[in-house]
Formats: sequence, C-alpha cells, structure tokens
Amino acid sequence: MVPSPFALLLALGAAATALAEPLRFVDCGSIDGSIQEVNVSPCPTQPCLLHKGTSYSINVTFASKIESQGSKARVYGEMLHVDIPFPIPEPDGCKSGIQCPIQKGHSYSYLNKLPVKSEYPSIKLIVKWELVDDQDQMLFCWKIPVQITS
Repeated sequence: MVPSPFALLLALGAAATALAEPLRFVDCGSIDGSIQEVNVSPCPTQPCLLHKGTSYSINVTFASKIESQGSKARVYGEMLHVDIPFPIPEPDGCKSGIQCPIQKGHSYSYLNKLPVKSEYPSIKLIVKWELVDDQDQMLFCWKIPVQITS
C-alpha cells in the first residue's frame, strides 16, 4: 500500500514540528518585554547538548512593552551562581532580526548564533541570555540548562 500525499505531508509536518519544539526556559527578569517562545536549534532535548566547534541558532519571539532606539545582547555561562561572559558574534539586536526602533506593543523575532568554541571545557552549566534596551533595562532574559560536550 502506497501512502497518500496527504499522509506524507502530515508525517513531514509532524517531524518538522518535533524539530522546532519550543524550549522550556526560566524567565530571569524580563521587564520591558515578555517572552513568547525560545528556540535553540538543534536542541531536541534538554539539557541542550552543545558540541564544541558548532554554532547554534537562537530564535526568541518577544513582545516589547516600551519604545527603544536599539538593543544589545549579553550572554553568560552561569556556574555556581557566577555569570561568566560568553562572547557572541553580533551583540546588536538591531542587526539580529529586530526592526529598530523598537515599538511598544509590537512582537519581534530575535535571531542570533551561539558559537561553542573548541577550547571551552566539557561542563554542565546554565546559559543566560539578556537583551537590554537603551536604558539598560531587560527586554528579555532567559536561562536554559546546557551541557558542553566534545
């Protein structure tokens, strides 16, 4: 028996949805925005296994509660409640999918990359990702558990 094209489409749609499952995250102080969804790709299960020498796609959908001319991302690896800065290639939110100036009441898709360098230690930690507005207030802040691996 040959499956119908409709059945194939349903199966493909289900597979694509499974790959783009939104992550469970902790909101760590979003004041000037509200997070609707966080996606890290690829990260099919949590904690996310981050392989050294690989770059991961970050997509955060959020709604702004304020007006802001710009935004800036700060990323940390949190270990034992200590934030260690984690450099990213493009900290400017206006160059990361956000149409600036940011307008109150609008939703945005923030897109960026998280490169995992080969020299990073193999360790479990928390990734903390902040996006701040012109006044250094949090548009969003989220945390997820990760494990850096070879």
